[in-house]
Amino acid sequence: DRTGYRAIAAGDLAAAEQRIVAERRIFPQRPELMLNLAAVYAKTGRAADARALYDAVLKEKAIAMDMPSGAILSSHTVARTGLRHLPQAIAAR
Repeated sequence: DRTGYRAIAAGDLAAAEQRIVAERRIFPQRPELMLNLAAVYAKTGRAADARALYDAVLKEKAIAMDMPSGAILSSHTVARTGLRHLPQAIAAR
């Protein structure tokens, strides 16, 4: 599982991150890797890092992606959904 999906689904976020980071060294712009790593970052409290990856996906050409549910979604749709679920930064003075 080069995308880290199985490890994410099993709740082993450390293993997922390790696999995805290694795979991104070879394929840094693959949206499925960026999206899965963003999900790991979001689940481990690194919203800024997740946001940066979701934004990077949105800058690339949209591709059709097979989802675990069987649906086919655009990489841009997945990234926008991920962004909506991130905590919003609140400025304080």
